[in-house]
Amino acid sequence: MTRTPCPVLQGVPATAEITDLTDFDEEEGHMRSHTRVFVGNLLFIAVCCSAAPFFLLVGYSAWSEYPGWGWPAMVFAFGLAGTVMIPVPAFVSTRQEFPRITRRDRVKGASDRYRWPDDTFVMWAPRSEQCSAQGQLVRADVMEASLARYHPDGESTFTTHYGDYTPDEFTPLIRLRLRVHDAEEFEVTGEWRVPSLCLSAITAGRLVVLVDGPADPGARRTVTPNWPRSALLAGTRTCRVIDLEGRTAEVTRRVGRQLQQMRISREAGGVVMSGDTIDLRRLHPDTAARYAALAVRDRAAPEEQAPVSEPGEEARRLADQLPGEKAAFGSVGRRWSRRGGVLVRGRFLEMRARTTFQDHGPVLDTVLRIQPADGTPPFDAARRLTVPMDYLTVLHRTKDVVLTVSPNGVSYDVDWARTSLLAGVTAAKVITPDGRELPLAERPDTVWVLMNLLASHGLSNPSPVLDLRSRRMRAAAGILMDACA
Repeated sequence: MTRTPCPVLQGVPATAEITDLTDFDEEEGHMRSHTRVFVGNLLFIAVCCSAAPFFLLVGYSAWSEYPGWGWPAMVFAFGLAGTVMIPVPAFVSTRQEFPRITRRDRVKGASDRYRWPDDTFVMWAPRSEQCSAQGQLVRADVMEASLARYHPDGESTFTTHYGDYTPDEFTPLIRLRLRVHDAEEFEVTGEWRVPSLCLSAITAGRLVVLVDGPADPGARRTVTPNWPRSALLAGTRTCRVIDLEGRTAEVTRRVGRQLQQMRISREAGGVVMSGDTIDLRRLHPDTAARYAALAVRDRAAPEEQAPVSEPGEEARRLADQLPGEKAAFGSVGRRWSRRGGVLVRGRFLEMRARTTFQDHGPVLDTVLRIQPADGTPPFDAARRLTVPMDYLTVLHRTKDVVLTVSPNGVSYDVDWARTSLLAGVTAAKVITPDGRELPLAERPDTVWVLMNLLASHGLSNPSPVLDLRSRRMRAAAGILMDACA
């Protein structure tokens, strides 16, 4: 584990214990279970810490010949403590590698914090780069985007940073061509470090940038994106405003009003968002009055919501250029399927940045709302997860996640392959028995039905292409075709 400077960010506590160590995930005949992962980690750590059992044996042998509390007892005690501690890092590493949710992950208490509408999403992202105090806050549209560089050297290990700086090796460098909507529109091209939590703002195509003051004719102007505000303007983060009379207004993707609110907030030195809500009753009277004036104008002439994604998304799509889990209809463990294992959908309510990373994505403190398969009311779970970067690029479109449920209904495992396909990171496609291709782009409900049918029939398809011409698919081809209609 390396330790280098990075922003210190608070996270949602995830205090859960390992329970129910039996789950199955077969892919091409290979059984991968929580127990298997734990045993593998235990053996690896036991080999790395083999000195502790050695000292235990040496101390025991010497103590039997030289009884008392001399050096043999000290060696024995040291070896015993080291041997007993071996399972602890095995449990910790298994919990990191295997994204399982159990009863102990459920959010305790009836906190109003989680009583939001289903479309709520709250994000705590790293601080943005500072800019001149004289800079003007304006909108910029992303015309083109491409990955310039992302080459971390941590491989698949977990790397934790400390300090006050963003780790460049885990922050992709993106080349952007922007059209800036200042007093006079102009275009600028450059490379910027983009926090992975805010990548969806690029795909959506709307950024908030700070532009330096009026420039001399022909002089180059400095453009600095503000990434957390960009995620808000893109609609990834939801936003509501409670006025002085206690009425709540939906402001998500109301671009003009949000920009005005951001300018007021900047002039006031910052406005606190509680979750996804700004409560004017808690602001300074002058700031609240300016916000209220915006609300009055909006009620008189309501602003339409901006599109989920601006036109030209294909020129700024980064999902194919960034690492992540390979999207697929998913593998099915035969034993899991026979015993009644099912798939369910969850939805992210909250993501909070941390200082730990893997090469394919950041480790985030998350809150998910899960709908159990038995029809009981949904529940919220707090879990620390490594979220793939390619999934983060489409977070403005969907926050859904696919989970596999153990046959006894006790534990839920995040299935990133199915999640990425459902989110549209990779376009799903069906090849019919007669060879026709049926694209399923922007048809998540159809993809979801197909995933469930494959799971119920015990059919694995570790690919985004479902080929019904294959022999193993023939028995279920008819019902799968009906689902595509």
